[in-house]
Amino acid sequence: MKISTRRRGYCGIPVFLPLLFLPWPAFSQSFNDPGDPPALARTITAAMSDEEALAQTFMLGWVGAEPSPLIMNWIRERHIGGVKIFGWNTGDTRKLAETVGTLQRSSLEGPFRIPLLVATDQEGGWIRHVKGATSETPGNMAIGASGYPRDAYLSGYYIGRELALLGINMNFAPTVDLYTNQASVIIGPRAFGDDPVRAGILGAAFMKGQGAAGIIATAKHYPGHGGTDLDSHGILPRIDVSFETLWNRELTPYRMLAKEGLPAVMSGHLAFPKTQAGPLPASLSSWFLKTLLREQIGFQGLIITDDLMMSGATSSAGTLSRAAKQALLAGNDIIMMSSTPNLNDAVWAYLAASMKEEPEFRERIRDAARRILELKLEYLRGERAVPPVPDLKRVEAELPDPEGAAFFLGLAARSVTVIRGNTGIFPLSPEKAGRILLAGQFSGFFSAGKAAYPEAASCWYSPDRPEELIRRAGNADTVIFCLADAPGLAILRRLRYLDKRVIVLSVLSPAYLDEVSWTAGAVAVYSYAPESFIAAFSAMLGRIPARGRLPLGSVRQVP
Repeated sequence: MKISTRRRGYCGIPVFLPLLFLPWPAFSQSFNDPGDPPALARTITAAMSDEEALAQTFMLGWVGAEPSPLIMNWIRERHIGGVKIFGWNTGDTRKLAETVGTLQRSSLEGPFRIPLLVATDQEGGWIRHVKGATSETPGNMAIGASGYPRDAYLSGYYIGRELALLGINMNFAPTVDLYTNQASVIIGPRAFGDDPVRAGILGAAFMKGQGAAGIIATAKHYPGHGGTDLDSHGILPRIDVSFETLWNRELTPYRMLAKEGLPAVMSGHLAFPKTQAGPLPASLSSWFLKTLLREQIGFQGLIITDDLMMSGATSSAGTLSRAAKQALLAGNDIIMMSSTPNLNDAVWAYLAASMKEEPEFRERIRDAARRILELKLEYLRGERAVPPVPDLKRVEAELPDPEGAAFFLGLAARSVTVIRGNTGIFPLSPEKAGRILLAGQFSGFFSAGKAAYPEAASCWYSPDRPEELIRRAGNADTVIFCLADAPGLAILRRLRYLDKRVIVLSVLSPAYLDEVSWTAGAVAVYSYAPESFIAAFSAMLGRIPARGRLPLGSVRQVP
């Protein structure tokens, strides 16, 4: 439709009328227009400029509790599609909610009134980027130990409900990596265990729980980070497994979740050189993302890179700009960066120029923008949608979630696992234990331990100075040792020849327990949340049954 401002006068002389006096129809579409998500997403994308479409593929982090001027410029001037909240943004929960509201208000003032995807890593357990007043939870491996899909569903639901209060609408969870390499300190208790089918079942339940809270679930780290002890933040890990192994092991959870309507996947900076991708990281491989994930597995949702500023991505591509372009061409829809580049940084200039010069790249960006908008339209509108601007009164009144607190304590109790104790050591009453020494490195361990054994002595051990612990253990009848890592294992071994009763309370990964089979008893929990320590000591005292089953086939459980 063409609007002309020129009309003929009575004598046929052209008269130019000011635009003010003419009706001017609104051509731009709005995010809130009626219509189903696929159709409206196509319409809005078609109305976008190339740079507006490109901006939707950017998800950026920033430093500080308040929005930086630079991140605000990216939202106001570039109209980016999303922001990522990291732990350094989240010390003050109320401040975080205010910040999210500020970011979203600016985004909603832009063309098409499109809200931001506001994402974080709130896996539960060990990985909890949004701290402050949010719940500490037992984590994925505790869910694996309980074995109940309902525990996975409600974990996702209550974590999601807290995020929704803060205006966070996307969570990079569930983690469906398998704990196949137990030398890894990267995955560990972030996994549901080492069984691929169980991980798929529990991951799907967690995903659906988050969806019930209005949160966009994102499974990670595709195609699987559990087979390496290397960290892709600093290096590109190589996992030397065949395609057959990969398909039947690491990819099983993704195959299951894709059939259940998984909304998003995070691609990992991981190389599988024995597959057709060769030495390329999966995050930059069209074979992994298009051929395998889209075509063979049938995944229809968004694909988001892990942080592109990690060495696992840039070491392969050479520069951040090339990594970003390669990631988008390979099939990622969103490129995520943990810090905020300058507005005219090389990465933006390079991608914008590539859109002008390369029709194939331009089409790929427009397809990605359409997918992003379709997901936003599906999840960020309607009654179930997370409000873009948080209600600060509700934030203060409802965090931590009181129903969630009761549930997570119950989950901790259901997941307590007795690994060893077949000599009648449990229940361990104060009278049976005699003089007790609590040895650990977590305040929650000592508070729960003193509540269980009020007369116990306490020793906060240091891996650098173990002599104090050895000396004090000599005066105890029973040492209850909190084991969480390899340095702790080295100290624990030094207690072996003291002729004392040693009880291990394992937190996080239980993989170290096979190396201390000489101990009198061992109990495993899977996080350092206060609820986990309370449940562990309650099981030691016999106040609750320890019914958890170890979700690792390689560690022997002989209760």
